[in-house]
Amino acid sequence: MTWLSPLTIGNVNPKVKSIVDACSLIEFSLVQVTKCEYAVRGEIVMRAQLLEQELITKPSSLPFEEIIYCNIGNPQSLGQVPITFFREASVVALCDNPSLLDKAETHALFSADAIARAWKIIDKIPGKATGAYSHSQGLQYCREEIAAAIARRDGYPAKAEDLYLTDGASVAVHMMMQLLISSEKDGIMCPIPQYPLYSASMTLHGGSLVPYYLNESAGWGLEVQELQQQIQKARGSGINVRALVVINPGNPTGQVLSEENQKKIIQFCKDERLLLLADEVYQENIYAEGKKFQSFKKVARSMGLGENDLSIVSFHSVSKGYYGECGRRGGYMEVTGVDKDVKEQIYKIASVNLCSNISGQILMSLVSNPPKAGDESYEDYVRERDGILASLARRAKLLAEGFNKLEGVSCNQAEGAMYLFPRLHLPERALKAAAAVSMAADTFYARRLLDATGIVVVPGSGFGQVPGTWHIRCTILPAEEKMPALITRLTSFHQRFMDEFRD
Repeated sequence: MTWLSPLTIGNVNPKVKSIVDACSLIEFSLVQVTKCEYAVRGEIVMRAQLLEQELITKPSSLPFEEIIYCNIGNPQSLGQVPITFFREASVVALCDNPSLLDKAETHALFSADAIARAWKIIDKIPGKATGAYSHSQGLQYCREEIAAAIARRDGYPAKAEDLYLTDGASVAVHMMMQLLISSEKDGIMCPIPQYPLYSASMTLHGGSLVPYYLNESAGWGLEVQELQQQIQKARGSGINVRALVVINPGNPTGQVLSEENQKKIIQFCKDERLLLLADEVYQENIYAEGKKFQSFKKVARSMGLGENDLSIVSFHSVSKGYYGECGRRGGYMEVTGVDKDVKEQIYKIASVNLCSNISGQILMSLVSNPPKAGDESYEDYVRERDGILASLARRAKLLAEGFNKLEGVSCNQAEGAMYLFPRLHLPERALKAAAAVSMAADTFYARRLLDATGIVVVPGSGFGQVPGTWHIRCTILPAEEKMPALITRLTSFHQRFMDEFRD
């Protein structure tokens, strides 16, 4: 039987096809917007920001001296130093100030390969200025660099015309939701627990989240049988399931999928005619022995599936990995296996925003093509990269061990990404106390933790979880030298909490 793409010009969101100006893109009702929640910057974080202001105005008023933001993967806010070649006194700085390239003293301050790379980039920017607009898909040079890097990573061809450079991966996700969702009858399959970007974006665009549950007892494994059950249930309810979201490595759960598992997921998408949305922003963050990142596109091509067999959109970003350049807002999506007329609609959405920021585009190209052996910057780059990744692995192990020593807490080791998602087995009295103040039990715990220690975590209820279970998400990003003190504060609080509510 001839394979048909799940995404055609006939089933693209008609709101996109009828775009005449930017106003038609933002016709969301108040009800839709107020339903949208984004837990990693939600109630607990807003409370933390108020306490932070109180520490400034009344330094001795709280039982702690600082707020530790473990709620979000924001490495540099917690002390991670930028990679020198990418930004700190190097390529991006030179691109932003091209007049420096003609000065003799520049060679004393910048490496030869940084100067050469900056010249190469500047020559490809219209007007030779990073303040100028680019093509709406991104600078051709940057897309070519990224496509070459994808081809080297996967061992299969990649094309610049398939790439859309965006202000972080989040914008790319929103673009695809806009394309896929026409009404609440359009559903997107999404893991539970999930990164709240997906549920928030689906709500904003008026679609339905079709949940599939990861198996915590199997290291947060993704089971195809669960996918099959959930898609049948959704279709039986009249939902038109359009796509499957897979986050690998996982957020908030930290699992890394095996190649065999990926093959089953790919086959499921092919059989069910679903667009595969592959969130791969943590691909550099692998810590577990024997685990390896492989892109879904690579695995699909290894199965003999080409452009006419499977539709995949993969997302990547400069915000994670060992670079952690969250504020630079650089990212991309690679769109394969969809028709040319659909890509024209994606380009239309991109064009409404004119282009993504140029510095983010440049940084994405640099992250994709770092210094190579023989380059002047190579040894420093490798030392910085390996040092950051090794430290993240140690911190992940140390924090997981800390959580597993707490009474009533169980925590899977992080195989990848930047988070732990420990389960809280709370006393019945704690559950009743939470209900009495109209809070989810994990929100109650996170609020008490914040007020007692200044440590900010995200309640698991903000990510979704199996009903009747309670979790928190905590980043592994606090500086390594501060991790023992953080664990001590966490341990002391938890013991007091359990003693207070012990049945």
